[in-house]
Amino acid sequence: MKSTFFAVSALVALVSSVPAPLTARAPPNIPSTSEAKTQLAGLRVAAQGPQTGYSRDLFPHWITQSGACNTRETVLRRDGTSVVTDSACAATSGRWYSPFDGAVWYAASDVDIDHMVPLSNAWKSGAASWTTSRRQAFANDLSNPQLIAVTDNVNQEKSDQGPEAWKPPVTSYHCTYAKMWIKVKSVYYLTITSAEKSALTSMVNTCGA
Repeated sequence: MKSTFFAVSALVALVSSVPAPLTARAPPNIPSTSEAKTQLAGLRVAAQGPQTGYSRDLFPHWITQSGACNTRETVLRRDGTSVVTDSACAATSGRWYSPFDGAVWYAASDVDIDHMVPLSNAWKSGAASWTTSRRQAFANDLSNPQLIAVTDNVNQEKSDQGPEAWKPPVTSYHCTYAKMWIKVKSVYYLTITSAEKSALTSMVNTCGA
């Protein structure tokens, strides 16, 4: 009886020590399905402009947001669970769930902050004519679903591709991904290509009511 009690106690302790499954912490201001469809219909369809003159430096990013925290560090804290930071606001521990691929990471170095609409894509769809101030606001936007913590390798695989060429490996996330992309393009009056619109339409049609 005593040995059974200890065995059960050990099992309970083991189960209690297993971290609860993580779920994605959604960036702000993701539209509803109906809102996304309306926004998509309002986007201007046009061929992409040239890459000429583009540089990431023209989109100053990871600026200071509050105290010692820059944009990357702010998103890591927002999207992570039990995140601990040092005096310089660098994440020293925590857990991050990447909704693109369903992976969970325990080191901030394994996590990139993805620009939902990549800087290069934005440049070719309207941002080339913006002021540096507007490009900086776009690259550090914490008010719209433009920034999200994801697996670094997956973010690098995405690179500057639009949804017509790259989609998250987790197909159940296609709906949310499309709604985020549409929202950002709508907020910043960026154009979309016909192939991009077709892909976004298909992705939004996977959303529930």
